[in-house]
Amino acid sequence: MTTTAGRLRAPLALLPFLAAVAVAAVVGGLAASNARSVYSGLDLPPFAPPAWLFGPVWTVLYLGIAVSGWLYWKSGGELRGLVWYAAQLVLNAAWTPLFFAAGAYGLALADILVLDVAIVVTALYFRRSSRVSAALLLPYLGWTLYATALNVAIVVLN
Repeated sequence: MTTTAGRLRAPLALLPFLAAVAVAAVVGGLAASNARSVYSGLDLPPFAPPAWLFGPVWTVLYLGIAVSGWLYWKSGGELRGLVWYAAQLVLNAAWTPLFFAAGAYGLALADILVLDVAIVVTALYFRRSSRVSAALLLPYLGWTLYATALNVAIVVLN
């Protein structure tokens, strides 16, 4: 039987996951202060989304990433899975400064390729103890793969 304190602690444990994701988002947000002007100044492929779409999409994705990590932790998942989770957050946070602040499109591409792999590995670890936590990473993976294709096109076109 679960105690009242135990039931209260589980939802509170979501807070560190929200904080970790918020750090990645803030790093990206600070580095993307000129993102709209950079993005509009690029030669973009026909499949490029409008600039306004990125904010709403990432808001939803970041929430899913945080809940995913929390559910994995709550399910008693392995420490290795959490290490991969942290690694993909660091790679995620690094992409925006590389791309928008530094204009290093090739380095950003290398970063996002490694990020794609890190998300897959994280999802595979998460799946071992919580299928829901792994499933919550799939929209993130899909969007990141789309962003990878966009990054490749930008490298080629610019």
